[in-house]
Amino acid sequence: MPTTTVDDSLTSDLTADLSFSGDTTVPVIAPFTGTKLYDLPASSAADVAEAAAAARVAQRAWYSAGPSERRRILLTGHDRFIAKRDQLLDLLQTETGKSRGPAFEEFFQSASATRYAALSAAGVMKTRGRRAGIPLVMRTRVSFKPKGVVAVITPWNYPLSLGLMDVMPALATGNAVVQKIDSQTALTMLTARRAFIEAGLPAALWAIVAGDPNEIGNAVVDEGDYVCFTGSTPTGIKVGQRALGRVAGASLELGGKNPMIVLDDADIQKAAGSATYACFSSMGQLCVSVERIYVHQAVAEAFTDAFVQRVKNMVQGPQLDFTTDIGSLASAAQLERVTAHVDDALAKGATLLAGGRQRPDLGPYFYEPTVLSGVTSDMLCFTNETFGPVVELAVVADEDEAIAAANATEFGLNASIYSGSKSRARRLADRISAGSVNINEGYRSSFGSIDAPMGGMKHSGLGRRNGREGLLRFVESRTVAEATGIISLPDTGLGWGRLAGLLEFMLKALKSLRRK
Repeated sequence: MPTTTVDDSLTSDLTADLSFSGDTTVPVIAPFTGTKLYDLPASSAADVAEAAAAARVAQRAWYSAGPSERRRILLTGHDRFIAKRDQLLDLLQTETGKSRGPAFEEFFQSASATRYAALSAAGVMKTRGRRAGIPLVMRTRVSFKPKGVVAVITPWNYPLSLGLMDVMPALATGNAVVQKIDSQTALTMLTARRAFIEAGLPAALWAIVAGDPNEIGNAVVDEGDYVCFTGSTPTGIKVGQRALGRVAGASLELGGKNPMIVLDDADIQKAAGSATYACFSSMGQLCVSVERIYVHQAVAEAFTDAFVQRVKNMVQGPQLDFTTDIGSLASAAQLERVTAHVDDALAKGATLLAGGRQRPDLGPYFYEPTVLSGVTSDMLCFTNETFGPVVELAVVADEDEAIAAANATEFGLNASIYSGSKSRARRLADRISAGSVNINEGYRSSFGSIDAPMGGMKHSGLGRRNGREGLLRFVESRTVAEATGIISLPDTGLGWGRLAGLLEFMLKALKSLRRK
């Protein structure tokens, strides 16, 4: 049976870790049942300011503790996080409505991001020499310092992975964090944080606030020396503008309308199976999930038959185990959006190949995975992100038409190509305007590659998380250069005249030697 409540003692214990001071609460609804799970205390702008002030004090001690101590605590937290696996998966399903498989995927990604940040930060921040302006005459070194307090704003759909992929590298590089979480997934995120507090992380170093975005959203942005935001493009633009107004940096992972291309030499059965997961994992409520499929006309019929059959065979339900493939939408608002997109498309002439129905027998927000064909530019789902279990299937004549269709969007977050030829797929990948391109996979190849940068082009975002690039977001580089005294640099016109010939010879010599 689906979970309709959570233990009151667990709720009161975890929510005590929130930064809040008043008695205002927000009801949190169980997606599987539509009933109230618990009442979450709401933070205020004053709570945000107080948490940020305490975080600044804690950050100084945290940075002074050194990279070895930071690594030790974060790796211990990694182990305690893993030890809470079953509790985290239950909470994640209960609060988001997703099935067990995508919940575990998110858990795995979170632990991987933690391990990577803990083990990589010291190397990335190591002071290193750089080539000086005049070799031998000058010596130059570059060092890195944490920015201070990082503001992290995370959504409800993938709270663990999208949270820890920002929080952990921020902490690993010596920063403090003030994180605004979505109220819907508070217990999941607070349980994750508790694992690191138990490992020795100072509680004030990673503060969590929750509540009305209009009340605390701007306050969180205003407290950050750097801002990480994951969410919709319109909101992300406002966050970026507000951060820039304070001359603070920001990384923004925003919306997507992600394409998949199936070429005429693809393994149809494998492509159909992979596409099913890429489109409907977490009910399509994932920024990198596929919403558009372009199939080469030579294999269109075979792929469509295989894909539609797999979609119809998906097992949907609220079980807190691995027996289902997909779960529920997260809220009434999500159901309304999905229903509006599908109804609009069908009313304007699209063809329904699979799904298209609510499943009230399973729960209030359940909706069948839906495949549409004949989607045209006047339909809501053509260019707008549905963020739900709806995909459009279109036939293309050749590679050029597929690439043109894939790029015909304001977004550029993720894309995938299915082909029997890796070289052919790589060649086409270079022509796609997206921050990540997967070959013979939907999104997991790039999403799971934590040593590689992840982010969007165009209106899909700014900056990158993961990899070296994801760590460098949180530090300021500083150059220290010195004169060696071998040759005194000129400080008069006559001095420049005596040295000009030698310096010109050096320029030519360095170019001949291909020295930077």
